[in-house]
This record gives sequence, C-alpha cells and structure tokens, in this order.
Amino acid sequence: MEAGQRASVDDSQLRLKARPHSFTLWQRAQILLATWLGHFVLLLVGGSLRWETFGWGNWEAARQMGKGLIYSCWHRQIFSGTWFWRNRGIVALASQNFDGEYIARILQKNGYGVVRGSSSRGGAKALVEMVRCHRKGLETVFTIDGPRGPRFVAKPGSVQLAKATGAAIVCFHSAVRPAFVFRKSWDQTEFPFPFSRAAMFVAPAIFVPRDADRAEQARKLRQVQAALDELRTRAEQWQKS
Repeated sequence: MEAGQRASVDDSQLRLKARPHSFTLWQRAQILLATWLGHFVLLLVGGSLRWETFGWGNWEAARQMGKGLIYSCWHRQIFSGTWFWRNRGIVALASQNFDGEYIARILQKNGYGVVRGSSSRGGAKALVEMVRCHRKGLETVFTIDGPRGPRFVAKPGSVQLAKATGAAIVCFHSAVRPAFVFRKSWDQTEFPFPFSRAAMFVAPAIFVPRDADRAEQARKLRQVQAALDELRTRAEQWQKS
C-alpha cells in the first residue's frame, strides 16, 4: 500500500473533539491564522516529499489481524508523520491548551479525529474516549513522549490503551533529508524542506494481554521503548547515507 492510498471512514465518527476552552477574540484570531497557515504549509511541503518505506509488511501483518491499531511515535516526527498517515480516520490526542487547539484543527483538516487531553491534563478521560474509538472500529495514535517530554522517553498511554482494547501497538519513525531541526524546542522537531526525501520505518506489532499486571505492562512499555529506539537508530543511519 503506497502513501497516497487512503482508507475512508464516516465523517460522523471523527467528530470527537471535546468542547474547547474559552479563548479571547485575539486568541481565536491567532488560532484561525495558525490553523490555515499550518494546513497550507503541510499541503505544500508534505505533498512534495518523496517517500520510501521500510517494514511495511509489519503494518500489513498487524492490520490483517483485525484487532485494531495503536500507532506510536516520537513527537519530533509530528510533521512528516501527520502527512504520511493522513485521511485514514486515525484519532489523535491533542492537548487542551492554546497550542493544542490549532493543532487539533490542522489534524481534523487532514482527516484525523481528535480527542482532547494529555498525560498532564485530562489524560484519564482522553484514554476512556480512545477506548470508545476502538470500539467504533477506529484507530488511534500517540506521540508517545509528548506533550512536553522528556524527548525520546516513552510514556505508558499506548500500553494502557492496548491492554484495554486488545489492539496492536505499531511503532513507527519517519525521517526526512534534508530537514531543518528546531534545536530550541524540547522535541527538536524535524521540518522537511520541499522535495526532501522521506522514509517511513515500521516495527512489528506489540500486543498487551488484557490481564497484564503492572509488571507485565512495564515490560511491554520497555518493549515499545526499545522498538522506537531501534527505529530511530535505523532512521538516523538512513539520513546519513
């Protein structure tokens, strides 16, 4: 399956956004501007990327199991990852703050559903909503070290969701070359230049038993961490080649 081929879902299934916070008129104007500017840049740059995939058979094997997918990646890959997986009806987690508002709107314009919350605020309610999404047959995604880091340290959200739903955790890592790196941001976001080469790396699925105790969940989280670390190493080698 190539990056341009997309699955479709009923739009009504994607209306999962919780009531937003109250914003001032100036904040609403900023959110509107950031939404359309971000969407335009994503279309312009994302559409020019030249993709190759590694481990795509892992995605196909996980999908064929029919248990649902929980995508997991590092926050650093949010731009290229958002473009690659767009228009598949995947439900993402967005923070409830100002930045989360325009990010949620950009995601929705690219065919994502959005649940509001984070590991620091509204996380429990968001997790319950994501469980409901899987029961509707939707898939979900975590930027697993977000929303504020530490960078490249996996948090337990995907493991908890996999335990509750039986869905497979699919770790991925996208890489681009050349790219601009925002060194001063906590995640050091990679922003591709137009017409950059891009690669998607996908790891074998990870399953969490429904009866997993805390020790087993911790072991699975270490497995997720190891999978993402290995993908990042491969991606960095690809960028240098």
